[in-house]
Amino acid sequence: MSSSDERHDNPQDLHENGSQSGVSRRNFLKGSGVALTIPLVAGGEKIVKAAGADVPVLGPGKVNITLNINGASRTTSVEPRITLLDALRNDLDITGAKRVCDRATCGACTVVMDGNVVYACSVLAIEAQGKKIQTVEGLEQNGRLHPVQQAFVDNDAQQCGFCTPGFVMACKNMLDKHPAPTHEQIEMGLGGNLCRCGTYHGIKAAVAQAARQSRRGGRRNG
Repeated sequence: MSSSDERHDNPQDLHENGSQSGVSRRNFLKGSGVALTIPLVAGGEKIVKAAGADVPVLGPGKVNITLNINGASRTTSVEPRITLLDALRNDLDITGAKRVCDRATCGACTVVMDGNVVYACSVLAIEAQGKKIQTVEGLEQNGRLHPVQQAFVDNDAQQCGFCTPGFVMACKNMLDKHPAPTHEQIEMGLGGNLCRCGTYHGIKAAVAQAARQSRRGGRRNG
């Protein structure tokens, strides 16, 4: 009888080892460094241990959240599973960001959060609390379009319009970081946005116009 047969002759050994590797499930779990423990209840609120800190468990019902959108605090009540896109459109009636793919691939729901473009369909609303969120509605001021918005109009850079708000936000953010963008910077800045109508020629012309105005010191919104 081989040594491996001897090791597996005891059913308890099989239960503990699970394979001929000799690594038991018990030892694996002990050494896996799982940070999350069984939820605790404190004062009626569920708490879990995560990375050594007490973290409250929200839901599954609605919870109150406050979002900083276009410089204003907006409060609403949502289930923790609700995305930022749904909270904007369905709860706060801020409908510039569009739902198209709903899979974080097309960019129609692009907003700027803490200075970076994000897909609003892939961010939970509760995770966006405490961050500065800018949507396409926040670009126009006193009835005057932002230079990027005006450039899209001037260069006929839209057709059906579903992708346009996301492209405008991506262009604006890219030009904020690169006022005189290179071809590579434009491709990187707009690479996450798709136009099913194929208005890329107009979009490129709009970016060029907005970049020229930026270099001339044209009006910029924050």
